[in-house]
Amino acid sequence: MNFKKKVYLGFLTLAICSLLLAACGAADNTDKGNNAAKTEGENTYTVDHAMGSTKISKNPERIVVLTNEGTEALLAMGVTPVGAVRSWIGDPWYEHIEKQMEGVEVVGEESNVNIEAIAALEPDLIIGNKMRQEKIYEQLKAIAPTVFAEDLRGDWQKNFTLYSKAINKEEEGKKVLDEFKDHLNKVKENINTDTEVSVVRFMEGRTRIYYTDSFSGVIFEQLGLKRPQQQVDLFAQDQNDQFTREVDQEKIPLMDGDVIFYFTYETGNGEATKVEKEWINNPLWKGLNAVNAGNAYKVSDPIWNTAGGVLAANLMLDDIEEYLAK
Repeated sequence: MNFKKKVYLGFLTLAICSLLLAACGAADNTDKGNNAAKTEGENTYTVDHAMGSTKISKNPERIVVLTNEGTEALLAMGVTPVGAVRSWIGDPWYEHIEKQMEGVEVVGEESNVNIEAIAALEPDLIIGNKMRQEKIYEQLKAIAPTVFAEDLRGDWQKNFTLYSKAINKEEEGKKVLDEFKDHLNKVKENINTDTEVSVVRFMEGRTRIYYTDSFSGVIFEQLGLKRPQQQVDLFAQDQNDQFTREVDQEKIPLMDGDVIFYFTYETGNGEATKVEKEWINNPLWKGLNAVNAGNAYKVSDPIWNTAGGVLAANLMLDDIEEYLAK
């Protein structure tokens, strides 16, 4: 073989080796890319919610929650948030959750969230609510993946299910709901479900009758408890609003029933307590059948209304069983 042929074969061999190496490298890079994509897929999940869809890294550890009922949901599933909005009543937490909230940072109120405080906590998940925080959703999701429930009316279990998906604890969430249903069914067996119940709330400057699309109302319906006919007629006037009706003292007779549960939203200035005293000292109130029978019970506003979560729901069931036991 002459010199030129040797050189040519050498260059040809080198070229073939180079092509083979390049192909191997490309294949290796493709495998790495596929493995990276697979790993990313295994380590994330997507949650559909009121504002769209959000991709979340599995097992978020630093969670900020922006509603009171959302806070209760997390606690019930064994998760302590790093930050939460303060309770509507309490300093800063409701009495029934304060021990579980030790070390949790306050990040404003449901209707007035502190975005800077949230960012400082460096969360890896934010849970909020469209009804309360829609206007700041874009700011929140720029901080961390953010999931919003639709509203805060009545059926807290729908929101609870969403939260369990958001924190990747659906099994734990199902267990909590199953235990609540068992509790509810036990109470249902121990009370007279023919009882007509009325729910009244005193606040600074206004008083309300609460109906079926409320925290207490949903639980009453699940128990099969009835409402007084005069309230059925009152709320039939607007089928789109089964939440509350504000009333003046002339409408006190509408509050009557076999049993009246009433609670007072007292923020600390004493004004709501004054309203309560004024109403329950009114001769019309004193003339109610439930009052004369000793069946008007003052209960906790956080438990029966403002907390709005699963922990409060279970405590409310305990109250109902105590007051309506057969």
